Amino acid sequence: MGGVLRAEPVWVETFTGLRIDRFARLGKVVRERGGNGPGGGRPWCLPLPDRVLLVAVYYRTSLTMRQLAPLFGISPATVCRVIQRLRPLLALESTPRPVADVERLWIVDGMLIPVRDRSVAASSRSYRFSANVQVIVDADTRLVVASARPAPGNKADAHVWRESDLPAKAVGTTVIADGACLGTGLIVPHRRRAGRPLLRGQEEDNAEHRRVRARVEHTFARMKNWKILRDYRRRGDGLHHAVQAVATMHNLALTG
Repeated sequence: MGGVLRAEPVWVETFTGLRIDRFARLGKVVRERGGNGPGGGRPWCLPLPDRVLLVAVYYRTSLTMRQLAPLFGISPATVCRVIQRLRPLLALESTPRPVADVERLWIVDGMLIPVRDRSVAASSRSYRFSANVQVIVDADTRLVVASARPAPGNKADAHVWRESDLPAKAVGTTVIADGACLGTGLIVPHRRRAGRPLLRGQEEDNAEHRRVRARVEHTFARMKNWKILRDYRRRGDGLHHAVQAVATMHNLALTG
């Protein structure tokens, strides 16, 4: 039985959340990174746009491979092979250094993602096994700038930040965070101490800090429209690739 999903406007917009022109840009990125090359076995039974659509649908809907197979008219094993081949090619592009004399404001926060792989997860405050993924968002554009590799969900944001490669990427840029990142060199809210209420100016600073930092929470909410980030089932590096791919599609959806 042939598949029913093809890289056509009606299916692309319905199943990926991307307009067809933005999906075409995603396909171009994958092609330029070598996505049309051999997969180490038999020739691909789907053209590259359909394979990119398959991976995007997988991340958007979190369907299992047995569910995706009949939609594309291929076997579950082929679905697995396509995802494993293409998922690293959807990674977020490296952000160039800010231009001199151009002030940029970035926001960093940790996103808890429920996962099944106990090797990268731990029981967190939500009482679920989850991973903590640190993500940097541009405060002006709300685009994802970078993401770190997953850490166990019970690790404090400050420890995850220090152990990740994000501090090196943020050199020369103003980065704000919540109070959990105290002592990391990031801009955090003023801390209220026992018997010492905050001054009026400090209260106003905290209010502005909350207003700006809310943008990263809004970004996380949009990213979780790709349901793969609500309950990740696979093992290994899959979660890291999923966050990177979702960040790429989120940025495409915003910028066009």
